[in-house]
Amino acid sequence: MPADRASRPAEQNGPVIRKHAVVRGQVQGVGFRYFALTEASHLNLAGYVRNRRDGSVELELEGPDAAVARMLAWLAHGPRSAIVDSLDVSDIPPLGEADFTITY
Repeated sequence: MPADRASRPAEQNGPVIRKHAVVRGQVQGVGFRYFALTEASHLNLAGYVRNRRDGSVELELEGPDAAVARMLAWLAHGPRSAIVDSLDVSDIPPLGEADFTITY
């Protein structure tokens, strides 16, 4: 866990939440997962990103509600190389994870 995340009390950043998101469009083969990893790391989020067989990208995001909201706003358009057609988001229970990873 990065030292800055460990040193910040959760109440300073809002309640910790977790969201499941599926991004559809031209989102595979354009570096989407790597850009998502960079964005999530900048926001100190935990969770994962992975490609799905149907051509979409799936993510779980955990962290302070404001940071998760910023990541979801970024996902709505993604990196310049992507064309996002839709973003589906649902609430899921936080798991207490500390890292964000690309999974396969």
